[in-house]
Amino acid sequence: MGRELDLGTPRASGGRTLVSVASQEAMTGEGVGRVRLRFLPDGPEVRVPPGVSLFDAASWNGVAIDSTCGGYGTCKKCKVRIVEGELPISAVDPRAFSPDELRDGWRLACRAQASCDLVIDVPPLQTRPKAATVGVGRQVILRPSVQKRYLELSEPTLQDQISDLERILAAMDDLELRAGVDIVRTLPQLVRASDWKVTAVVVDDELIGVEAGDTTARMFGIAFDLGTTTVVATLLDLSTGTPVAVRSILNRQQPYGADVIRRISATMMDPTVLPKLQELAQGTLADLVAEVLEQGEVAPEEVYEVALAGNATMTQLVLGIDPEPVGVAPFIMAASSYPLLRASDFGVTVHPRAHAHVFPALGAYVGGDIVSGLLASGMTRDKRLRLFIDVGTNCEIALGNVERLLTTAAPAGPAFEAAQIRCGMRAADGAIETVRIKDDEVVLGVIGDATPIGICGSGLVDAVAELVKCGLLDHSGRFVTDEAAAEAHPVLAERLVAIEGERIFVLAWAGEAGDAEGAVYLSQRDVRELQFAKASIATGWALLVEELGVKVSDIQQVLLAGSFGSYLSPASAVRIGLVPKLALPRIVAAGNVAGEGAKMILLSAQERAAAAALVHEVEYVELSDRPDFNDLFIDQLSFPA
Repeated sequence: MGRELDLGTPRASGGRTLVSVASQEAMTGEGVGRVRLRFLPDGPEVRVPPGVSLFDAASWNGVAIDSTCGGYGTCKKCKVRIVEGELPISAVDPRAFSPDELRDGWRLACRAQASCDLVIDVPPLQTRPKAATVGVGRQVILRPSVQKRYLELSEPTLQDQISDLERILAAMDDLELRAGVDIVRTLPQLVRASDWKVTAVVVDDELIGVEAGDTTARMFGIAFDLGTTTVVATLLDLSTGTPVAVRSILNRQQPYGADVIRRISATMMDPTVLPKLQELAQGTLADLVAEVLEQGEVAPEEVYEVALAGNATMTQLVLGIDPEPVGVAPFIMAASSYPLLRASDFGVTVHPRAHAHVFPALGAYVGGDIVSGLLASGMTRDKRLRLFIDVGTNCEIALGNVERLLTTAAPAGPAFEAAQIRCGMRAADGAIETVRIKDDEVVLGVIGDATPIGICGSGLVDAVAELVKCGLLDHSGRFVTDEAAAEAHPVLAERLVAIEGERIFVLAWAGEAGDAEGAVYLSQRDVRELQFAKASIATGWALLVEELGVKVSDIQQVLLAGSFGSYLSPASAVRIGLVPKLALPRIVAAGNVAGEGAKMILLSAQERAAAAALVHEVEYVELSDRPDFNDLFIDQLSFPA
């Protein structure tokens, strides 16, 4: 996985040392000769040293600008408009904007250096991309770690002078409990004001609260899926096991890069970034908590436990742990499993002594989110041979059954997140999510039934698969010649044009047919990006098949996990070779299985123990040192015949 670590070129503000100094000046207000920047519509007015990029200036001051590369000038998503002031056009800007847009003041924030006072209009960031909030799971026996006991205590007398705490613990003599001094502080007034009728709140072996009266009907937990791109929170009624509310939101860390490698490299380049990333992750969780509590009409103090499933990097960042060792060989995590944590360690406002549980990780790139998914899908309990693929920037793969289960990680790159794709965007309104070509007609499915403005990952896979199917892309991934296209598909051939010398296929015209300006299209480079991503994943599962000593035809089910997997067409996945060539009913969209696993360990202490056991039951296979990886990778680049 370390091969992906690319610190990129220094930004406008310079290398590592200059970035750190500039950021300190921006935060402390020190430095002379600074320039004034005002961010519209609702951003602050700030002063920064000359030469700082607009992207960095915005990030330092909490202004979110869209980006998937973290400000390295490769994704061309950080578009802003200069309303007042003058900025020269960078060498990269003409690749992102039309001449009219450049004249209107549009610039890439990461390439725009603040050399004078400016007023900058920042387009609103899409904070709620389309995401899977539920997934494949299993029924569990409802036995949460949280329990409530209603107690009617006898009042003390001169003959019965045991302490308040001992009196409560004695009423639950079937449990061996511990209690902190913060609990003891509340007891004298509480038990007397409630006429000695109280409810004890117990989590595992700890008495975390004593409440007045009978509150046994109110008992909640929150399950988090802390994804690199999207974060999902589900509020659960622990008394009944039913979900009360669910919300999802874009991970606020997004301006620092679309993938974990970019975020790790950001902390390596600037030591002030780690606390910022922690704050952003915790702020994301806190926002979701507030939303699900409001939606479910639940008070914060009624949430007694939270569970979090996240990859190793996201988990370390939210806890403020330096992730640099995860990003460089030999890829070492700070901890594969964590000691007792409180919800407060994640910056969320629930019961002050609520417990928090984090899924253990199998490796630096097969983290707790995958362990959670394996738990939910029951991979180690099933006699069938099943293949589990969580498709993303870093793709996690598992293969096996009750007898043996192998797992690995494949560096797929950002293609499936639509980063590095010329017209790529997240799965939000206006994104093309499905593409079908029938009778030489291009039929698009667009999120929100809006005018197409870009293409998301599932649409990218569909578009390539359909062009391979109709013969406009050959099996090497190259667009066929204009002559061959005109002969085979004269109508579709009109969509094969060129921009800046690169051949493209237009999916949606912005104006009149034939005018590619503003169109949504698939470029030859986009196809190559997808080929590299799918080849990495296919190499991963092919090597696991070899390691397990089975044949592809022995696989009885493929589970496509995660938000991307939920919307991926099985037929398209097979056609491009992303998954094995199996009967389509065998390929199942598993959805947000990481979130399902997080729910399960809140609802069942037995399932939490099973999750911990998975670390010892699953074998991790490292691909980066396999001598046959490169040869097999090259073989997998072509599309299946």
